[in-house]
Amino acid sequence: MHIPAAQYEQVLDPIGDSLVLSAILAALPLLLLFVMLGVFRLKAYQAGIISLVLSILLALFGWGMPLDQTLSATALGAFYAIFPILWILINALWIYNLTVATPWFDVLGRTIRSISDDLRILSILIAFCFGALLESLAGFGAPVAIAAAMLMAAGMKPLKSAIVALLANTAPVAFGAMAAPIIALNGVTGIPLHELSSMTGRQTPFIALVVPLILVFLVDGRRGVRQTWPVALVAGVVFGLAQFVASNFFVVELTDVVAAVATVIAVLLMLRVWQPKELIGMSGESMNDDAGAARGAGTGELAAEEGTDTLTRTGGDGSTAPGHGGTGSAAGGDGTGSAGGDSGASGSAGDSERDNTRPPARSVWLSVAPYLIIIVVFSLAQIPPIKAWLTQVGGVTFHWPGLDVVNSSGDPVGAQNLRFDHLKATGTLLLISGILTMILYRIAPAKGVRIYGETLKTLRWTIVTVCSVLALSFVMNLSGQTTTLGVALASAGGFFALLSPLLGWIGVALTGSDTSSNSLFGQLQVAAAEETGLSPTLMAAANSSAGVLGKMLSLQNLAIAAAAVGLNGVEGTLLRKLIGWSLGLLVLMTLLIWLQSTPVLGWMVP
Repeated sequence: MHIPAAQYEQVLDPIGDSLVLSAILAALPLLLLFVMLGVFRLKAYQAGIISLVLSILLALFGWGMPLDQTLSATALGAFYAIFPILWILINALWIYNLTVATPWFDVLGRTIRSISDDLRILSILIAFCFGALLESLAGFGAPVAIAAAMLMAAGMKPLKSAIVALLANTAPVAFGAMAAPIIALNGVTGIPLHELSSMTGRQTPFIALVVPLILVFLVDGRRGVRQTWPVALVAGVVFGLAQFVASNFFVVELTDVVAAVATVIAVLLMLRVWQPKELIGMSGESMNDDAGAARGAGTGELAAEEGTDTLTRTGGDGSTAPGHGGTGSAAGGDGTGSAGGDSGASGSAGDSERDNTRPPARSVWLSVAPYLIIIVVFSLAQIPPIKAWLTQVGGVTFHWPGLDVVNSSGDPVGAQNLRFDHLKATGTLLLISGILTMILYRIAPAKGVRIYGETLKTLRWTIVTVCSVLALSFVMNLSGQTTTLGVALASAGGFFALLSPLLGWIGVALTGSDTSSNSLFGQLQVAAAEETGLSPTLMAAANSSAGVLGKMLSLQNLAIAAAAVGLNGVEGTLLRKLIGWSLGLLVLMTLLIWLQSTPVLGWMVP
């Protein structure tokens, strides 16, 4: 029910009637958040809470937002953090923990390694390809959580799994969740959906081209690029080409599905006729080098210099993951986890090297069953009659109580209207998938509930982090701080083609969602483009295409990745390791978009 509140009108330049000064203050909560994480290395929940308090103070005393509406905006952000984002993470991680509680987790690891013993190739297949498929069906953090868990099952250490999963979750994001970001952009801008889809499909493939190369570098440094660039290049080219063709000539909703499936097929076919010179396993050593064991220490030093420290470390890092080391022990005791039957508690390379044989067909299907169940459940939910039914009875839209916010033009701000999906929600579909997994694996209900409780306990600080960051996002959005920042960037005139991608990047880094960023800044991009004589279609698409590069740095996604691999509190470490890649890719995307705004590549604009 809509509880009446005194109307609050956003002001663009509340600080001394200066747009520049107001924009500088509006940026402070975001700057403080990243500085506290990356420089002072505060815990993520501490940085989130402090930045939230600053944004509330700015809303109250800078932008003049009433106290009751400021608190209501904070509550709305926290609620949105729980539904849908944390609802997705909790249930995705619960499914992972269900598999860890059975011997099938180790069978899954053997199955994955039977495809390839090389972690560099597995990073492409799991994080890039399978992650893209999950992004196309679910989005909202689920691909990062599940891909990171599967990389751990393959033998990758937790921190490296999180980094690889986060960076891989870039190229498919603009068309993720059945193209929700592009559909949202169409809704706020009025630009035809096909134009937006086509333009975006002429930008993101260039990111897809380089991401697999970055992944193999992250896993194995320069040696990884030197030895596996052919398969990485094939994966990038096929994914980018499929993304372009699907977004320009087929159904936009299926763009990532087509690209992911085509890339998996291409990589598997290539592996039939080509293999890297050396196979690099969990130890970071060549698995077909007879002298590898004797050179273990030297290989470790080289790997550490080339960015493969997580591969070469053993012991403590692996044991901190939820069930990562312990699972090997439990499964080994059952005689089903590994051929040797020993504990393997340290998660060392020895177990994987002793038994990488493909399990029997029935075991293979059972080990991947949870992920197949997820795909089937989400695919069924996209069938038009079922999707329409879920939309009708599986959710409700309502005005958040205590809010009455209009923008500087007097129009109601859309963020105060909330769509609450219960049956249709991604998290609910994951919960259903988890229940089906319990039935298949014959896990007793009491045990499933106990594992769910343990999952919640594991995520307790992640929950605080995500709630505080989404509350920060909604306070900034509804008070007008975000709009002030966006308008200031849009006032750059002819330089806006260079700043437009940055605006999308900031939007996703703040909200953690390309859909939310498009809803927030899409119309602003179009208005600025029309004032500066640029293509509205190009600038609107730039918001989405460049925005995806900020997702790996959004605090809620960092928290999701850290929680998924059982390393709570390493969000600052993840940020420091990824910020250079994010900014570097942003520079490349900005250059592409600027060239597309000039006669050089202007022919690419539909």
